[in-house]
Amino acid sequence: MRKFMRKASRGFTLIELMIVVAIIGILAVLAIYGVRKYIANAKTAEARNSLGQMGKDESTAFEKESMGGAVLAAGANAAVSRSLCTNPSTPVPATIAKVKGMKYQADATSGKDWNADNGTPGKGFACLKFSMDAPQYYMYTFTTVNGSAAAGTWAGTAAGDLNGDGVSSLFTLNGAISTQMTFDLAPNLIEANPEE
Repeated sequence: MRKFMRKASRGFTLIELMIVVAIIGILAVLAIYGVRKYIANAKTAEARNSLGQMGKDESTAFEKESMGGAVLAAGANAAVSRSLCTNPSTPVPATIAKVKGMKYQADATSGKDWNADNGTPGKGFACLKFSMDAPQYYMYTFTTVNGSAAAGTWAGTAAGDLNGDGVSSLFTLNGAISTQMTFDLAPNLIEANPEE
């Protein structure tokens, strides 16, 4: 009886403890991977949302009728004039190095960052009426080709380097002027290395 009680109160063996530690280690690795992936995905939401808003802003700018300010003679008419916003003079921020593994706070001063093209009608982010107040993980710009022709195209891009390893991620949203003179956006973004 005494032998039986001694054996029952011994506790855990070394093997049992090692198995528990190994299981905890495996669970910790899986949790760290999952959290890292979750955080990276949350950061890329900034690029997806911002490009979507830029596309909507470009569509709004295109639908806005921009006609000359001259007075029309009686019985005359003015042609409806639609055009895409032209390329910004500089991306925001100016280089991808400013968002390499860190955030960038845009300068709200007139003539800087989002307001760089304030004095030029129909140009840049001022034409889109797009800006960001919060610090950003990505560098934003857009490119317009033949912005007033039926074959005009637009591409908004967001480039970043979330972990600062020199490998950039790139998000692109495309749009085009259709033959019916409407501005159509692609239904999805093109993503290259989205979690880098």
